[in-house]
Amino acid sequence: MSDALEKRIERALGTPVSTIESLEGGMIGGAYRVDLADGRRRVAKVGDTPLTVEAFMLRYLADHSDLPVPAVHHATDDLLVLEYVEGTSEITPAVERDLADHLARLHDVTAGAVGFPRDTLDGPLEQPNPRTDSWIDFYREHRLERATDGAREHGPLTGALAERLAALSTDLDGLLREPDRPALIHGDVWRTNLLARNGRIVAFLDPATYYAHPEIELAYVDWTETGGDPFFDRYRERRGIADGFFETRRDVYVLHPLLVHVRLFGEDYLEDLDRTLDRLGY
Repeated sequence: MSDALEKRIERALGTPVSTIESLEGGMIGGAYRVDLADGRRRVAKVGDTPLTVEAFMLRYLADHSDLPVPAVHHATDDLLVLEYVEGTSEITPAVERDLADHLARLHDVTAGAVGFPRDTLDGPLEQPNPRTDSWIDFYREHRLERATDGAREHGPLTGALAERLAALSTDLDGLLREPDRPALIHGDVWRTNLLARNGRIVAFLDPATYYAHPEIELAYVDWTETGGDPFFDRYRERRGIADGFFETRRDVYVLHPLLVHVRLFGEDYLEDLDRTLDRLGY
């Protein structure tokens, strides 16, 4: 594998490779630190999903926001070469506050409709992003109902849980709010996708980006325990958090990643899904 990958990288970059070392993290494919003979260092990613999708999202974030993302040096469907960024995924209160500052600025980038210029990926799964005027309609059809169907057809989701989810889906107009304007989100903010150094985030990795209600990003940060009080206090100072988010809307939004995890990782997430529906009264 390393010999073949070395040759592919050398052809892509036109520079001999000195060493290749496997990196930890990532749900699909593999990631490698690559030291080049000319002294430069890169990250190479390989996988079964088309890596040009990740390259598109990284370039979009670089072009449309000041979010720090690694530069793309080469992109084909089966090989992605990125800038190497030195940092760790350790989350401290200072990092949480810096995360809030970054996301507040990112969420100030808005569009006239929900969606994205192209469909993308959420891990190994297709993520449809059709331009849609209503955020609630978009979340219902292209996130909640789609994830429910996937967890039912390809995972262990039971019929009883699917019926409860369907009942909640019909009530979304009373549970969620439309944004003033859809905001650009990273889409997969958790500690493994962050690199920090000296209390600052130096890179956001592996996006699943689109224009959405920014609360869905906040819900994911909370669900993954990536941000606590330091994050939410700072974000509230920067952009505000509307009443009812923590009481209701947070749980409505975490249903989507829960269903994705049920599909991909199995029954361990069914209990959390059941408790979340209980809290919502379904």
